[in-house]
Amino acid sequence: MEFGLFNVLQIAGAVAMFIYGMKLMSDGIQKAAGSQFRNVLSNITSNKWVGFISGFLITGLIQSSSATTVMTVSFVNAGLLSVAESVSLIMGANVGTTVTGWLVSLFGFRISLSEYAVPLFAVGVPMLFYTKRKIKYWGEFLLGFSLIFISLTFLRDAVPVFNENTLLFDWLKNFTQHGLLSRLFFVLVGIIITVLVQSSSVAMAITLTMCAQGWLPVEIAASLILGENIGTTSTALFASLFANREARITARIHCLFNIIGSLWMVILIPWFLPLLSDAMHFLFGTQDIYTNNTDMTIGLSAFHTAFNLLNSLLLMYFPKWLIGLASLGLKKDGDESGSTKEDFKIKILNNSGNMPEMATIQLQQEIRNFGELIQNMAACFKIIVNTTDVKKQQKLIKKIIQYEKITDTLETDITEYITSLSSQEVTPETSLIFRNVLNISNELERMADIYYQLALTFQKKTEENVYFLPEQREKINILSDLLDEAIRIMNENLASVDYKNVKKYYAQKTEKLINQQRDRMRSEHASKLGLPDYNLKSAMVYSNVFLSLERIGDHVIQVTETLAGQT
Repeated sequence: MEFGLFNVLQIAGAVAMFIYGMKLMSDGIQKAAGSQFRNVLSNITSNKWVGFISGFLITGLIQSSSATTVMTVSFVNAGLLSVAESVSLIMGANVGTTVTGWLVSLFGFRISLSEYAVPLFAVGVPMLFYTKRKIKYWGEFLLGFSLIFISLTFLRDAVPVFNENTLLFDWLKNFTQHGLLSRLFFVLVGIIITVLVQSSSVAMAITLTMCAQGWLPVEIAASLILGENIGTTSTALFASLFANREARITARIHCLFNIIGSLWMVILIPWFLPLLSDAMHFLFGTQDIYTNNTDMTIGLSAFHTAFNLLNSLLLMYFPKWLIGLASLGLKKDGDESGSTKEDFKIKILNNSGNMPEMATIQLQQEIRNFGELIQNMAACFKIIVNTTDVKKQQKLIKKIIQYEKITDTLETDITEYITSLSSQEVTPETSLIFRNVLNISNELERMADIYYQLALTFQKKTEENVYFLPEQREKINILSDLLDEAIRIMNENLASVDYKNVKKYYAQKTEKLINQQRDRMRSEHASKLGLPDYNLKSAMVYSNVFLSLERIGDHVIQVTETLAGQT
């Protein structure tokens, strides 16, 4: 049988179908269990085993270690996870991704699943038309599952048995006869394949198919798998290019973890595989992973799992060493106290692992950062009101102006990020979170605008030598203190994981006190207008200040009410 262009197109089509099936299955499970995933990730602690099991379960379900690791890098970038916490999560993801190999080897080659996959369409397609969304999402999962195994059948049929193409096999065989050098060469080939297809699962399926058709000896196939393990780290590395130092360290740790493991395993393969073959024969009754092609695929899946598990167990207890190695050559982020741009720049990564259900966690963190920025503006304003040092006052005014520019960028970036995520189908719960985040970021940006206008007002007040009376300053301080309390409560509410414990009562109580203080100030102000010792210019500035502060309070309570409406 001639191997020509048609065979190449068949292989490309089968791979494309496999990728689409993986995406459909992954998207379906994410939408069906998105809230559960969010709860798992939101409650990851410093316990390495909790992180490891979480990484394993999530990756095993969504069938993409790249998505999990990119998401982990994004969370570190956003400050949701520390670098140390991310190490065990990444290791768990590496073991979780081996589930794909087991599905392919156990069902793709031993059983003709295409015969069962087609009837699954009869179950999955009607589920797509259910009004209950969870049933629809599980329908997508079933269709993706079916497509994976149909594509594997097509891929196996498209890749010829080696004795039908002896010239091609003989050419390939030339690269397999040089021991360690051959294994290192195929590690490199595995890296290249995975970087090109951007999926270790796809690369693994191709490798197992070639083994099932007798193209590759088991040692070379194992070397390819090691390369695929390294190649899959490229996605997170690319995503971290514009991230902060901690996120780049996390991405590097993922890469180093796989490189270190591959280095010791590529040397031990000639001794490790025979032991594995004996263990497989004892446990599962397989014949010989060296000579039986079907058993070889099972053995390679076991190799993939055993390697990642052993590597995790070996390196799990050396996180500081890994972090130190990954930190080499990376400059520390500036910790200058005046570096407001670095402190509050957007920390969301555009590549979130294609997981909009998980991206909500990052968005909630960004909103918390936004709330802290408003709190800083309030603190700066309070000092501006009370300081007699003109230079200090002007410096703080400039700082508020700088903060306001950052808030404009934050709101724009958050809006653009949500818009990009909304192009995909998301669950109603996630859609509600997106909508609430947009509303909240809008409210926070309006607060920043008011503080900006107040800063300009004080700048003009200083230039025109306008001064407050002591009682006016005292009343403004009382109102500012109430507003500080309102913002503090708002930020506590924004810091809640699921917004089920929003302090709506305390927020409303503080808002009521702000309104009462505003009313008293307005009444006293009106009664003094026209009096000889009540300076008109000072009075106009004073009126503008307390009315503006009360408007900020209105936006603060609006944030809390938006959060409370989500429960």
